[in-house]
Amino acid sequence: MAASAGYPPFQLGKPRFEQTSFYGRFRHFLDIIDPRTLFVTKSHLKEAVQLLEDYKHGTLPPGVTSKELWRAQKIKQAIIHPDTNETIFMPFRMSGYIPFGTPIVVGLLLPNQTLASTIFWQWLNQSHNACVNYANRNATKPSATSKFIQGYLGAVVSAVSIAVGLNVLIQRANQFTPATRLLIQRFVPFPAVASANICNVVLMRHAELEEGIDVLDGDGNIVGSSRIAAKHALLETALTRVVLPMPILVLPPIIMSLLEKSALLRSRPRMILPVQSFVCLAAFGLALPLAISLFPQMSEIETSRLEPEISGATTSKTVVYNKGL
Repeated sequence: MAASAGYPPFQLGKPRFEQTSFYGRFRHFLDIIDPRTLFVTKSHLKEAVQLLEDYKHGTLPPGVTSKELWRAQKIKQAIIHPDTNETIFMPFRMSGYIPFGTPIVVGLLLPNQTLASTIFWQWLNQSHNACVNYANRNATKPSATSKFIQGYLGAVVSAVSIAVGLNVLIQRANQFTPATRLLIQRFVPFPAVASANICNVVLMRHAELEEGIDVLDGDGNIVGSSRIAAKHALLETALTRVVLPMPILVLPPIIMSLLEKSALLRSRPRMILPVQSFVCLAAFGLALPLAISLFPQMSEIETSRLEPEISGATTSKTVVYNKGL
């Protein structure tokens, strides 16, 4: 294997960037969410997977560089689920979260929402989130379709209830001027989405709490199934789902309330929607890697904190688990 400038020696299944620091995880997840991987063809994906298989079995063609191997692994990780080895449907990949999610965010933040439009955009957002959560779950244990349906319905009901409830309260608050009421309404999506995101993650992945998730030793061998590790995985994922909508649903209303007062947008009101779309895209592009970088995807936990049967089954002081995205 030939060396490559700017690339460390290749390690199969290991991140290219250091995962103990936030900056390292941030750079790693920028690779994971790179939208360019959406355009990788089936033949290119097959070549990337085959290259990694050749490396695994020691049959690499001469002249293959670390750069080529890291790129092959990036493609595989962006498209193929680590537990099922199945291709993730394009709109539900993390690399597709921003391109497919931005139009929904723009819809959530549209001013002067009616009851019907509020319900529609909250339903669409939670439908997309539910599918993304399911597609990127920890899949070391099989989960029933009924669990998916329960999680989906719970998330949609909670999001719509909170959003509609807050809108009704604001409309009935006579002490606010119409301008203030409109400004406050723009912030309604955040508490609705943040609360629903927690419900979405917990309900969609509740089976993991009951059955546990696989934990692995340093050599990648399965030590056992842990419900405590599952609880940590869900907590970490839920926290990222609260942090994620903060910049997306809080910054654009603030920025747009300032921009709409500018002479440019006052004289060209048709530009408001394109400008808002760009602001949402920029906020989304910043928020997603920041949020999912809070914790490593393969999280580490001390065996002494897990069930006795787990700590007694290995000599390793720590084990790792896939927390999901």
